[in-house]
Amino acid sequence: MAYSSCRLSNSIYRFMPDGIMDRPVSVTGKGNGCCDSGDDVWDEMCAEVQEDAEAEPLVGMFYAGLVLSRPSLEAALAAHLAAKLCIPGALPQGTLRDLLAGALEAHPEASRDTRADLLAVRDRDPACAKMVHCFLYNKGFLALQAHRAAHALWSEGRTAAALLLQSRASEVFGVDIHPGARIGGGIMLDHATGVVIGETAVVEDDVSILHAVTLGGTRKVSGDRHPKVGDGVLIGAGPSVLGNVRIGDGAKIGAGAACSETCLAEPRPRRSGRSRRHSRKTSQVSPWSRAGPIT
Repeated sequence: MAYSSCRLSNSIYRFMPDGIMDRPVSVTGKGNGCCDSGDDVWDEMCAEVQEDAEAEPLVGMFYAGLVLSRPSLEAALAAHLAAKLCIPGALPQGTLRDLLAGALEAHPEASRDTRADLLAVRDRDPACAKMVHCFLYNKGFLALQAHRAAHALWSEGRTAAALLLQSRASEVFGVDIHPGARIGGGIMLDHATGVVIGETAVVEDDVSILHAVTLGGTRKVSGDRHPKVGDGVLIGAGPSVLGNVRIGDGAKIGAGAACSETCLAEPRPRRSGRSRRHSRKTSQVSPWSRAGPIT
């Protein structure tokens, strides 16, 4: 029985899912040039691969093929996404990999934001101790990176290719982000299932969004019709934020809320002396957002 190029078989333990290696694989990483590339995020991911492989040999060659065989984070990401988004017989994996790699290479800001996303999930999500776990298994992260490639294509006027990536990411990850939406760096889509972000939405830096969140329009207007989310915002599970409204820096939107008006962060009362210092200290321990702990 013939298997398509998108099916995993025993060869996964020697090769990338697309059957092509960029470099010889070493489980230890020695000789790969991976852990001394000068890219701090990529080097740390490679070190995490080696640590996991030593603790659990079962995943050693799997990780080596998915990460250590690639020369850069961008190359690994393009190959990983292509393996998940390809369509047997219709959208070849190699062609899709080249499309993703080209889009990321042409837009360096996407690469910077990808690294900020990895750090954000590692630092904010208590369930994710390592960036490599986010890279391999976190569908919110992967859906967001597919969007970054789609947005790059959209900005070049390649509408058909951008919409193709959006559609495939929606089908595979359950996250629907229009390629026109502008999303900053350091974003965490936690769980991510059911997240919908409209065409003219803007999400700035260091934002945390849980599952089943809609940043949508009201269908009463055209043009600029979607929410604008400021820096450091936390949006809990299930809210609908509708219309061209502003969610101010550091604001928190509670689970299940419906918001169609501008929302600003609630000012905190001024404190003095010891209690004020204690408040400032505790505000730094939030796993979700630089805006502070959930109250």
